[in-house]
Amino acid sequence: MMNDLGNQALDYALKYVDQAEIYLEVNESVDATIQNDQVDFAKEAYSMGVGIRVINDGRMGFAYTTQNEKLLETVDKAISNAKANFVDENLSFAPKSNYPKIKEIYDRKIETMELEESIELGKSMIGKVLDKKCEPTSGGVSAGVSKILITNSEGVFCEDISTHISSFIAVNVSEGGGVSTASESDTSRKLDIDPEKIAHKACEIALNSRGGKHVDTGDTTVFLDYHAASGLISNFSQAINGDNVQRGRSIYANMVDKKVVSPSLSIYDDGTIKGGLNSSRGDDEGTPSQKTILIGDGVLRNFIYDIKTAKKGNTNSTGNGMRSSYADIPDVSLSNLIFDFKDYEPLSEINDGLFVTDILGAHTANPISGDFSVEAMNAFKIGKGELQYPVKKAMLSGNLFDILKEANAASKKTRQLGPYITPPINVASLRVIG
Repeated sequence: MMNDLGNQALDYALKYVDQAEIYLEVNESVDATIQNDQVDFAKEAYSMGVGIRVINDGRMGFAYTTQNEKLLETVDKAISNAKANFVDENLSFAPKSNYPKIKEIYDRKIETMELEESIELGKSMIGKVLDKKCEPTSGGVSAGVSKILITNSEGVFCEDISTHISSFIAVNVSEGGGVSTASESDTSRKLDIDPEKIAHKACEIALNSRGGKHVDTGDTTVFLDYHAASGLISNFSQAINGDNVQRGRSIYANMVDKKVVSPSLSIYDDGTIKGGLNSSRGDDEGTPSQKTILIGDGVLRNFIYDIKTAKKGNTNSTGNGMRSSYADIPDVSLSNLIFDFKDYEPLSEINDGLFVTDILGAHTANPISGDFSVEAMNAFKIGKGELQYPVKKAMLSGNLFDILKEANAASKKTRQLGPYITPPINVASLRVIG
């Protein structure tokens, strides 16, 4: 059906315009939502949508629909929108290409999951939380399959099918007159996550966070665990975005071939890695996915681009033209951003410092300057290579780009949270405000 719709829309559009692109997306999912100690809502969802872009006389038009019977009418809307737009010499669609084979992004067990299975997984998390004498407050399990087809007037025909399952739980533990809180989550392309293990981890953090003590304000070594590390580096993506570079909104503008981070660190964007949460045969414009070296051994090598920003910058797309859905046009965004450190310093080698499980307020950081001030969540005092006691409340302040000039990995093991694949990160000296 997707092929027929794509061909029908493309053939019709090319009667009236120079170039056209058809993006079709079908999503099916089962979701169970946890509220307090119950699965209070569960649903099966199906969505189908078509996004249509056309270029005529240097002008682009876009329209979308969720109704098959309005497909040709939507093409007409895209054509009409193009007439009202400005001429842009950087407009183009992806050329015909060969696409890489991506491993382990589809699991038939997820595609065939029944709603009752997601409910049972949610109940198993609640059961584990109650067994640990904690109180579940919110959470859920979501699983689904996504099918995407991109075809255009330049000969592109790219089909992709992928699955995902994610699980999340937040818990409370009573502590005298107050409450200790924590959360944990995991996401995978395969049916291999363990909801009970996720629940156990959340409870363990919450229980260990009781009886927190204050810490003195000062500069100290900070161990950023997976969630904290990925939260903090989320602002790094703005600096290597080709569109931001061209607009003068990146600290790395005009710094290609210069050392910008620790020589121990290399950073890649790779849409082809096995099992990557954002791996696919091609991006949402039909450009083949690839591995892009952004920083190699501390030296800035490249930025990420979609077709428009690449043409504007007289370079090639890196396969980073992404859409949030069929209802949006592509924009420059990450696939899987990998932080690869040569050196690492485990917790056992830290004599004095702070262990931070997660952070609150990463979105308030300045993405251009890199300055941040965030709250340390579920933090613990480190002494002689061990966690000594929980910390009641602390803030972290500093500059992300300065941190990356000195940071090391705290483990050889990486984890993917959102688009970020990173180990825990050690920062030799970071301002802690007690």
